[in-house]
Amino acid sequence: MMRDFSTGVGLLGQGFGLVFRSPKLLLIGAIPALLTTVLLIGGAVALAAYIDDIAAWATPFADDWNEAVRAATRFAAGFSIIGAFIAIGLLLFTAITLIIGGPFYEHIAETVEDTHLGGVPEADQASWAKSAAVGIRDAVMLVGLAILCAIPLFAAGFIPVIGQTVVPVIAVCVNATLLGIELTGIPFTRRGLKLRVRRQVLRKRRAVTLGFAVPTYLLCLIPLAALVVLPAAMAGGTVLAHRLLHDQIR
Repeated sequence: MMRDFSTGVGLLGQGFGLVFRSPKLLLIGAIPALLTTVLLIGGAVALAAYIDDIAAWATPFADDWNEAVRAATRFAAGFSIIGAFIAIGLLLFTAITLIIGGPFYEHIAETVEDTHLGGVPEADQASWAKSAAVGIRDAVMLVGLAILCAIPLFAAGFIPVIGQTVVPVIAVCVNATLLGIELTGIPFTRRGLKLRVRRQVLRKRRAVTLGFAVPTYLLCLIPLAALVVLPAAMAGGTVLAHRLLHDQIR
């Protein structure tokens, strides 16, 4: 498992190497990411400004509690709400960025596969409109899964100690897995493979997927880092998907 995890980390590193050796790919990937970053930072600032009111609205049952207990409960609620927003926001970030920059990221994926991985003879040459429609459909499904996962994690966030230690680790793993599914989408779509197949293939090598997706997820938490991380993750995700589809990971 640890070897597979380190293999996944190495694939992300390979993605960084690919885009840094080709600044054009880095620039292409950064443009749509910049637009999406502006949108989501605005949402995060608005959430932070009103988090106290939102936490109070989410915990009306605590209105009559002791002041210290009420404050602790609402702190935990605010912590969980911000965590859920970040988790869903990262998935939305990737989804929106891929939709806005569909041709850009398809160019990155195609360049990586065709130049460095031997190409895809059976590639499905879909139009941008079709690719965007598939991307929106998959994004809705993945965000829906993220919301379903966020609900029990939100509730578990109220558990003392565990809610602030174990639960965030589980949340990172869950949301990183969903992010990995999103970042490997283009190679599967080029082959006409649906989201269900993508999930099955990645699930078979879960440790490799987590090794790739967890550091990607954590790096994307750094403000503005996604401008560099996302193009590299797209290149690395393309390598990951290509190798899994061709059973080239040992």
